[in-house]
Amino acid sequence: MKPASTEWTYGDDGKARILVVDDDPRLLSGLASLLRSKGYEVTEAEGGRMACRILESESFDLAMLDLRMPDVDGFGVMERLSSEQPECGVIVVSGESSFSSVSRALRRGALDYIRKPFDPEELLATVDGVLGKRSLLRAHEHIRMRLEKSEELHRYIVNSSPDIVFMLDGDGHFCFVNSKIESLLGYQPTELCGRHFRHILDDRDIARGTYALKGPNISADNPRTLEVRLKTRGSRKATRHFEITAFPIDPETWPHTNHDDGKYDGREARYYGTARDVTERKEAEAFINFQAYHDLLTRLPNRALFKDRLDLAITHARRSEQKLAVMFLDLDRFKVINDTLGHAMGDRLLQAVTQRLERCLRKGDTLSRFGGDEFTLLLPSIHGYEDARQISKKLIKALRAPFQLGEHEVFVGVSIGIATYPEAGESMDQLIQNADIAMYHVKARGKDGYRFYSESMSIDTANRLSLERDLRMALERDELRVFYQPQVCSSSNRVVGLEALVRWQHPERGLLYPRDFLPLAEETKLIAKLSECVLDQACHDVGQWIREGHSDLRLAVNLSPVQVEHPRFVETLMAQLHAHGFPPQNLEIEITENVIMNDLEQISQKLRELASLGVRIAIDDFGTGYSSLNYIHRLPIHTLKVDQSFVKAIRRGEDGACIVNAIVAMAHGLKLQIVAEGVETDEQLTYLKSLGCHQVQGFFYGPARPADVIGKTLGHTPARAVAF
Repeated sequence: MKPASTEWTYGDDGKARILVVDDDPRLLSGLASLLRSKGYEVTEAEGGRMACRILESESFDLAMLDLRMPDVDGFGVMERLSSEQPECGVIVVSGESSFSSVSRALRRGALDYIRKPFDPEELLATVDGVLGKRSLLRAHEHIRMRLEKSEELHRYIVNSSPDIVFMLDGDGHFCFVNSKIESLLGYQPTELCGRHFRHILDDRDIARGTYALKGPNISADNPRTLEVRLKTRGSRKATRHFEITAFPIDPETWPHTNHDDGKYDGREARYYGTARDVTERKEAEAFINFQAYHDLLTRLPNRALFKDRLDLAITHARRSEQKLAVMFLDLDRFKVINDTLGHAMGDRLLQAVTQRLERCLRKGDTLSRFGGDEFTLLLPSIHGYEDARQISKKLIKALRAPFQLGEHEVFVGVSIGIATYPEAGESMDQLIQNADIAMYHVKARGKDGYRFYSESMSIDTANRLSLERDLRMALERDELRVFYQPQVCSSSNRVVGLEALVRWQHPERGLLYPRDFLPLAEETKLIAKLSECVLDQACHDVGQWIREGHSDLRLAVNLSPVQVEHPRFVETLMAQLHAHGFPPQNLEIEITENVIMNDLEQISQKLRELASLGVRIAIDDFGTGYSSLNYIHRLPIHTLKVDQSFVKAIRRGEDGACIVNAIVAMAHGLKLQIVAEGVETDEQLTYLKSLGCHQVQGFFYGPARPADVIGKTLGHTPARAVAF
């Protein structure tokens, strides 16, 4: 090893010799090039291990070190320099900016500290300054200068630190605290010095904070670090979070300070530390944690938190032999409102729904937004079905009143499926899945209600999944068929219209009727696509017959609520008619009363627009829904279709016959057409004719037939006096 010299060791050419140490080759090369450009003789060491090897054979005037290196870090290189070349000055060039690292480097003898990324001019000025000062002081002065520089830098860092810097005596009283405490917590340094540090600790952290300084193994190289809450001046509630780093002071190493603001009433410092404000970080962590387990729109627990609480509730119920219930809630008509009024209104509606639902809950229940317009509800510790039934009724009633969204008054319902533990499942996934299945059975039976899960539903669900798969394939494979049932004028026996009815030619199950698959199509959102296919085919068939000479032939089609409620319903329907060249005045759309009353304002506007374009409007299954004279009077309705259940009552002499009388009389008064469905006998036909019913349809004239059969009979008079 080359012996250490006490003389300044400029090279033969008079240039200062500098050792540059960094484990990043790019930064190492750049720094070396910068120094060489100013005339310094530079040796590069890629990492601390290489630097130590170079120091065994070469001497330097200055070493510029990175602190964080994988093999031997900067502190290790500084230790080697201190023992082998104490005359070599050290400047730290590092991205490490923590106070503990800076303080430790200065205590080890660093003359200056440059943070990456550095300003080249500032770095060169620092190097020039360090070398200049060392060249003036020479041999015996360099140690004193190094200590002085270190102390000056330490004082500067303390006074300008973004952290609170403090010293405590052996009992925990403040001896020194920098002015940063005033801007962060509102205290004057003078009012704290002499007081115990627990004075500013939050009451919840006093025990933990005071114990921290008494713990074992605390030293300068192993400081105590903890997070505590500190009180702001004059308020016990306003607290901020701080990360405290503290270690004991050796009195011989740290003599009494002479700072104007650093020593008070003769106390000797025994602990040195910093307090970094981490309030924003803690708030960010709290927000991230909330976001991970809550829905930000409604502030409700999300799917993950709901499952966690359900899992705990099941464990508790199993141990205590109690029951619990899981409810799956799906809003009715939310998608229509969201599409019509926009997502902003949809979000407001979800928030309003959440508020109403929460008012119905017991303490300990968990309401969660499962996604979209789906909610789940956990009811722990119930006595039986009746508890869940009562809450379901409360939820349904709570959502029945209209919601006011700006200028719009909207209505939503809720379909609720209920699964109880342990009858409907003993695991978290089983209960959620079975509650979901029960909810879909509510949807299939008309929505806005509740049902408890039963085992038979699983069988139905398995069949439904298979049928759903087949139905999707049917739309792709063109397996749907359109049949037509004549609507006959009761006085002339002439066919005046054809109602389009869908059938499904299933490859394995044969011909399926609407009751076998339309509820599934509604449930799986396939109804719109299915209805579109039916209307396309019907417009093609009936349009051709109209062009062949049956100019007054009317096409009647049933439209699903999904179609009518869609914001672009009118535009889409007219585009279909235009594509087939189908005259609008030959089309009569049939909708139910419930569709109208679900959103009277929006539906009324669409129906008026269609009527202005020539399309006729018929109310299907009249008498089974709201039957409001108010909406009938206000809307452009042309036809009322009497439900077949009332027509059947004619034959049996039941009260339904009186309802038919009333409907026909009302239609005459409002100057509306009447079509009676389900006519099967001469007795029914004669009775309807006597009332003045305009048109009839039903098995009396035969079942619905495919297009090729209907096409052949047009222009002929088939059995039972039907004339075309």
